[in-house]
Amino acid sequence: MPPARVLAVAPGSPAAHAGLEAGDEILSVNGEDLRDVIRYQIQADEPVVELELRRGGLEQLLVVEKAAGEPLGAELESAVFDRVRTCDNHCPFCFIYQLPKGMRKSLYMKDDDYRLSFLYGNFTTLTRFTEADLERVVTEGLGPLYVSIHATDPEVRTQLLRNRRGATSLRWLAALLDAGIEVHGQVVVCPGVNDGDVLDDTMLGLLDRFPKLASVGVVPLGVSSHSREDSMRPHTVEEAQRVVEIIEAWQLRFRSILGHRLVYAADEYYLMAGRPFPPAAEYESFAQHENGIGMARTFTTEVRAALDGNADGPGTGPRSGFFSWVEGAPAEGYRAPRTIEPVAPPAPDLPAGSDGPVRVTLRPSRTAPVVIITGTYGQQVLAPLLDELTKGTGTQIRLLPVANAFFGGNIGVTGLLTASDVSAALASQPEGRRYLLPDVVLSNGVFLDGGTVDDLPRPVEIVPTDGVSLVAALRAGSKRLVPA
Repeated sequence: MPPARVLAVAPGSPAAHAGLEAGDEILSVNGEDLRDVIRYQIQADEPVVELELRRGGLEQLLVVEKAAGEPLGAELESAVFDRVRTCDNHCPFCFIYQLPKGMRKSLYMKDDDYRLSFLYGNFTTLTRFTEADLERVVTEGLGPLYVSIHATDPEVRTQLLRNRRGATSLRWLAALLDAGIEVHGQVVVCPGVNDGDVLDDTMLGLLDRFPKLASVGVVPLGVSSHSREDSMRPHTVEEAQRVVEIIEAWQLRFRSILGHRLVYAADEYYLMAGRPFPPAAEYESFAQHENGIGMARTFTTEVRAALDGNADGPGTGPRSGFFSWVEGAPAEGYRAPRTIEPVAPPAPDLPAGSDGPVRVTLRPSRTAPVVIITGTYGQQVLAPLLDELTKGTGTQIRLLPVANAFFGGNIGVTGLLTASDVSAALASQPEGRRYLLPDVVLSNGVFLDGGTVDDLPRPVEIVPTDGVSLVAALRAGSKRLVPA
């Protein structure tokens, strides 16, 4: 079994006191050869933790004594120590197939691993799920899980996954639900394939076969300009309206029969259809918030609460998955740290001995006009709030919507903006403004195209992507800048 490599050790933690070091390879914990960070967490919760290590090629035993359940204080390099279970489907709508060349290698990996579903909220199709996996999930209570359904008709699901096991793998979903595991589903709607009557039939299939599902999110197909699938195309306005109508009709049926709405349409559908977002109460627990469902309503609610002085703290929105439960797991995907630590702008003085000029970025004044950088969908959410934000913060505000030329197609969500597109938009903007950049565009301080805020032609303030933080940033003035 491949070892788990220690990435960092928290100062003052039980692991640090026992002598664990970054770079150590953990071969076993309490005598168990571990496959993933889930088993690591279970063993590390014990009051006495025996770590069989390899350091500098030499093996040794390290014993850590602590309170039961106390964090060990070690961060591991990866969440899965054996091989990640990759996806063997060939979905024509898969966004990984639509990525341009030359990006980080990790972005091209397709996983279909139930463990990453549990840890990070990744969606799995269950086409590689096994009886042994079911036994482990049930025995260890690994929920919630997140399952890509797409269609309940076996032939349509096979067509969508381009995998003959697509016709039968939903039997595992039924088994998980029967065993009491919390599962959230997803349907990616492809125009002309699983929309319209097929989507209506899928809703009926959910009620008939999977009524124990905790929630189901219905999201639109994203088509980048790099897609090679001629059959995959964006929705028309009429198709988007039809999807919303189907979902809202079934919400009433589910609520009448099951006691809750079960299914929810993505925010993008309401934007495409030109319809207002549902009230917050209709999203119930916001179970699919991380899937882009209810984000706009949450954001608007947070902004108004903050303006009224009723916000308790930074609004992070509901979060799915059990990432916080597993102390040793590294942040991955959308759970990676979003922001980078801002640094002070460079001093305006020419350094002694310098043989060239220094590029200087002047700090915008506290009362400088504010420009909020956002995607094209984000513009539609923010624009109706500008008057309220201006009056409530006393700040002159405008939006800078950035078209996504990097991916192209119908990609308009803010989280997929890249450094190249943001740079192109900022290049023509005046200096002396406060440019606010939502942290959702960054993962570990890096844009999807590998650029950083240092590559941008204007200084920007990194602001958490929630309404409370935005209001706080507007009221606080230019305190946290990153130099160009």
